[in-house]
Amino acid sequence: MLLPFLYIDSTKDKGRGVFTRKKIAAGTLVETAPVIVMSGKDRTLLDQTPLHDYIFIWGQEKNQCCMALGYIPIYNHSYRSNCEYFMDYDEQIMFIKTVRAIDKDEELTINYNGNWNDAAKVWFDVNE
Repeated sequence: MLLPFLYIDSTKDKGRGVFTRKKIAAGTLVETAPVIVMSGKDRTLLDQTPLHDYIFIWGQEKNQCCMALGYIPIYNHSYRSNCEYFMDYDEQIMFIKTVRAIDKDEELTINYNGNWNDAAKVWFDVNE
């Protein structure tokens, strides 16, 4: 499930990102997508490729990784994100939900640390 008014476009300084063609209310489920689950051994290999920046740590033990399908790999990081992501390990899906209202043509962002308001430093330089 992907809201039909979401689209991918270029950002000023983060490459591509996910945007909306209409205003979205806080608490809205904007995307649900299946994931491809991989082992920790696979992650070691993926970390040596450009896919490193698009995979998520996965599983109760956090010893796996996954590649989400849909737009989920394209959401950019923000410490002041307007969305949050959730993982359903049993169903092997991820979903994105807004944490505040989002304006038309605004970029939708997630916090790569997992919680929308987590200020822990991520593994790359952030220009915010």
